Amino acid sequence: MEFLHDFSKILLATCRDVVPIVVLIGSFQLLVLRQPIPHLRRVLVGSLYVVIGLALFLAGLEKALFPLGKIMATQLSDPGFIYGTDAAVTQVNWMAYGWIYLFAAMIGFATTIAEPSLIAVAFKASEVSAGTIKPWGLRITVAIGVAVGISLGTFRIVTGTPLYLYVLVGYVIVIGQTMLAPKNIIALAYDSGGVTTSTVTVPLVAALGLGLAATVPGRDPALDGFGLIAFASLCPIITVMGYAQIMQWKSKRSTNHMERK
Repeated sequence: MEFLHDFSKILLATCRDVVPIVVLIGSFQLLVLRQPIPHLRRVLVGSLYVVIGLALFLAGLEKALFPLGKIMATQLSDPGFIYGTDAAVTQVNWMAYGWIYLFAAMIGFATTIAEPSLIAVAFKASEVSAGTIKPWGLRITVAIGVAVGISLGTFRIVTGTPLYLYVLVGYVIVIGQTMLAPKNIIALAYDSGGVTTSTVTVPLVAALGLGLAATVPGRDPALDGFGLIAFASLCPIITVMGYAQIMQWKSKRSTNHMERK
């Protein structure tokens, strides 16, 4: 009964959020374009599925993904697990949090591989490039970027260093790569950074950051718990353009080698 009560509130909130979108699209279709909505029954049934699916997804976040990410971060950063003692720890040794960095990298890689928005982008990229860009190649490259980024983000939380330093250095690298990378990959690289922060990745990553910041001595969840998603958006841009640059360099090297023969 408690779940049904909670789910009903989530469902009502979802309906409230979706209604403006439906009204906007319907108004443009009927008042601006002045055309009937094609397949109205199918659209209405599909909209109902969307609302129910969003409500179930949000309920799942509250009941499973958020608690799971927080519990894992709390357990992995517990002094009893890291230092072998339950005594209060006043000075943080960043080298002792190796399991946190590894878990962050693995959860970042796994959630990105399963990210529906990235799958869609990879499929379309392969379609418009006539198969030159392989869907799995793009997904793995982006997932590696997210894994490195979230691991680096957890390192920042443990050490307490300012977020802006990492973001500044990261975007300096991105700007440099943008000037040197193949032009046909730049826009895709930027989009790949954006699609990583979606339905699967964000809940676990946010919960991981908040749980870690709440457990590490001297860290404030409100100040240090957020920021992991910024790393998840930034580092894939670097890895995708870096992969394109490596492939371009290999291609030029192979061409020069053939010309010498």
